[in-house]
Amino acid sequence: MKRFIIFLIALVTMHHAFAVDRLSSLPIPILGGELSNSAATSVRDIDEVMPRMKALGLNTVLVPAYWELMEPVEGEFDFTLIDRTIDVARREQLHVVFLWFGVWKNSMSCYTPAWFKQDTKRFPRAMTAEGKQMEIASCFSDNVLQADLKAFSALMRHIREKDPQREVVIMMQIENEIGMLESARDHSPLAEKAYKKEKWAERYGTDEYADEKFMALSYARYVEHLAKAAREIHDMPLYVNAAMNSRGRRPGEYPSAGPLAHLIDFWHEGAPSIDLLAPDIYDTGFKSWCAQYAMPLRPQDYNSQFSILHSQFVKNRLFIPESRCCENSGVRALYAFGEHQAQGFSPFAIDQASAKETESVTKAYALLRQIFNFQFSIFNLKTWGLLFDQEDRECIIDDDGVVMTCRHYFTLPWDPRATDGSTWPEGGAMLIRLSKFDYLLAGSGVVIDFKTPTEKQQEQQKTLGEDGFAEAGTNSQLSTLNSQLFSGKRLGILSVDEVEITDDGTMQYLRRHNGDQTHQGRHARIGVDEWKLLHIKLYEY
Repeated sequence: MKRFIIFLIALVTMHHAFAVDRLSSLPIPILGGELSNSAATSVRDIDEVMPRMKALGLNTVLVPAYWELMEPVEGEFDFTLIDRTIDVARREQLHVVFLWFGVWKNSMSCYTPAWFKQDTKRFPRAMTAEGKQMEIASCFSDNVLQADLKAFSALMRHIREKDPQREVVIMMQIENEIGMLESARDHSPLAEKAYKKEKWAERYGTDEYADEKFMALSYARYVEHLAKAAREIHDMPLYVNAAMNSRGRRPGEYPSAGPLAHLIDFWHEGAPSIDLLAPDIYDTGFKSWCAQYAMPLRPQDYNSQFSILHSQFVKNRLFIPESRCCENSGVRALYAFGEHQAQGFSPFAIDQASAKETESVTKAYALLRQIFNFQFSIFNLKTWGLLFDQEDRECIIDDDGVVMTCRHYFTLPWDPRATDGSTWPEGGAMLIRLSKFDYLLAGSGVVIDFKTPTEKQQEQQKTLGEDGFAEAGTNSQLSTLNSQLFSGKRLGILSVDEVEITDDGTMQYLRRHNGDQTHQGRHARIGVDEWKLLHIKLYEY
């Protein structure tokens, strides 16, 4: 038994090592944007949209590949749209991630060709327990699988011929937001046969969550066929994306059985060739969704040879292929890269978003592009992500004796929007430790002060007026309660410099922040309407 366990661990380690190697082959962290569903259905639209994506500051565009347009007649393939996308992306110096809109898109089989849709005997549908056929092809049908596999394999072979060195196409998404709706599982005859063969009810019960697990494993096994084919044809990183199970919905009320965080083990078992399980985040609670999908050890966690060895047991690296495109998208991207060292971030339908919504993406990506150019690999340094709103407005970071109190900029009293009833825009940043007492801060709408642990313990809470100083008469009681002598050392701000990082990776000084800009040395801050990169140096006394 012991030898078997060691062998099993070795296999798991080998699989994850290959996954890490494939992801490391990506040329860049993905500063992406996903096109709206119909944005690449004609050559004219591709010609128009791709240069706009370059102008927004993206380095990668997520582009649908439509089965219905690629194989309108069974066995006859038309790769005009694929070729045009690659050609224009190459010209614009953009990378592409193709999204295979094959058998499933947002659960439904809406992108299958007409010849597939109309032949329900050959390509059967999933059914509810009441026997109602759904607009969802059954994953238990070999005919469905073989038709999908044939088309996807043809696509992968064509991409290999068109872009053999993976200079443009750097990753593939297999299907889109797989999941069951109306019913937690498929009850078609083929599905029932598989369900009984697995003896699922005996192992997991018969409730809706057991049904969802059954479908998760079944969907994953289906996807594995496509993933293995892709590996053999044109090996590159592969991922599947998930629509979230939010707002207290039960299985069948959301796209159930997709690559959701609570089903990750079933997906890893069924689809070991998939590198990433990726969340599509549209709902509130952005940080919570990220945490559910970010499962790597970070360099700062590698405190022994043992932990370095076990870094191969990474379950999943965070990649956000879809997020609501809004005025908060930029700071969310900074948070994802800073806190979770994300593989990439991509607002959805960025081609249809307003200038006000895309502005934050452009400005955040400009900062991130500088950071990724830095002469030190930031992913070998300690990094943190900050993200604040009106309710979640503060976090405290203890970095080996440097206690950083990080807050939303509107916790400062002098901006009238902080107290006039306005809804606070989110503030966020990426914080990077260069060395002891030396930090980079990239973001918008944040403020940080720095203290030693003993200083923080003896800190007196003060009510501040609009000028940033203590309100008269509000702190006398606290002063009496904290009248004991101060002990220990303090931290001071040596300098706060606004900088930029050039294309060759060197840091260039722009201007010094001091006086009013640091509240006379009390903190470092970036206003809500500003996007800056600050180099902060501290000293102890």
